[in-house]
Amino acid sequence: MTAATEGVEPDGDLEAQFVKELVQLWRAQDTHGAWDGKSDLDLLDAYILDKEKRRALPIVGDPDPDTIWRLERFFDAVALSIEKASDVMIQPMLKMHHEGFGRMVLIGGRLIVLNKQLRDVHRFGFDSLTKLAAEGDKCVRSGIEMIQKFPEVARY
Repeated sequence: MTAATEGVEPDGDLEAQFVKELVQLWRAQDTHGAWDGKSDLDLLDAYILDKEKRRALPIVGDPDPDTIWRLERFFDAVALSIEKASDVMIQPMLKMHHEGFGRMVLIGGRLIVLNKQLRDVHRFGFDSLTKLAAEGDKCVRSGIEMIQKFPEVARY
């Protein structure tokens, strides 16, 4: 049993719209079919950092390219979910310092739809698949609410 499968309700967390979008993005990145044999849970396992995995990571560290790639896919899934719900094209922008801090901004039109300060990116992950789905849904809802509050700016 992987960290991602612990405490997973098969029809719950994997059926969350955000999680479906994230898996779909991962599958789209697999141009050579290397992940065809992997289940959705296996793909998402990279996002799960339980307490033991988190303890094994240093307190301060530089994020590796794989971690930054996972971070970008997470926010790409947020952006695509917001796009589908609002019909506003969303552009993610990441500014990252090599030491693992920075900012992720999602822009729709002239509107900052989501502004996320990032710290300790080398430790980017979630305690469980449920928390991954909840954080993704929270970001999506926040972005949609911002567009609803300022639609003329988002569609400019």
